[in-house]
Amino acid sequence: MSSDIIFYTNPMSRGQIVRWMLEEVGAPYDTELLDYATSMKGEKYRAINPMMKVPAIVHRGRVVTECAAICAYLADAYPEAGLGPRDEEKANYYRWLFFAAGPLEQAVTNKSAGFEPGEERAQMLGYGNYDLAVNTLAGHLEGRDYVCGSRFTAADVYVGSHLLWGIQFGTLPKLDTFVAYTQRLEQRDAYRRAKDKDNRLIADIQAAAS
Repeated sequence: MSSDIIFYTNPMSRGQIVRWMLEEVGAPYDTELLDYATSMKGEKYRAINPMMKVPAIVHRGRVVTECAAICAYLADAYPEAGLGPRDEEKANYYRWLFFAAGPLEQAVTNKSAGFEPGEERAQMLGYGNYDLAVNTLAGHLEGRDYVCGSRFTAADVYVGSHLLWGIQFGTLPKLDTFVAYTQRLEQRDAYRRAKDKDNRLIADIQAAAS
């Protein structure tokens, strides 16, 4: 019997974010592995995501794409997991979930691509400049265990994934606040399960290609 969730991914992609979220939710899911050259561009998957990128999920026939949206959707769809915001957490939850999906990602992507706007153009951009975006997030996390305070939520899966990835590959600085925050996240059982699954899949792909 198939699961309610079909998870479309490639282990060497942002699908790792959604894998972690799925493990946190704890609901059963079926995984469909796609490769960049063929199946991700095929008609079957284009009907699910015309952008031809992963990840995506189909939950009871409903398609959700974009990592931040998937994390928020799954928190809502499975409230028993306790990953959605309580009333007093909603301001921080939504603010920083969308901050990571917008200003932070734009700032990191543009800097990685070699585009750093001068002062005269900074006002045109949603993030101002790279340092401003990075320091704004660091300022929020200072003195907090998680995005919403003392409790882990789906916002930490998404925000934390940006920081874990950025620190690993050097696109974000190893600020003490960032390092302490990501170290807490790495201790989560769901995070470790997700990493183990994706690392095994990556090893299989690399072995098959050698």
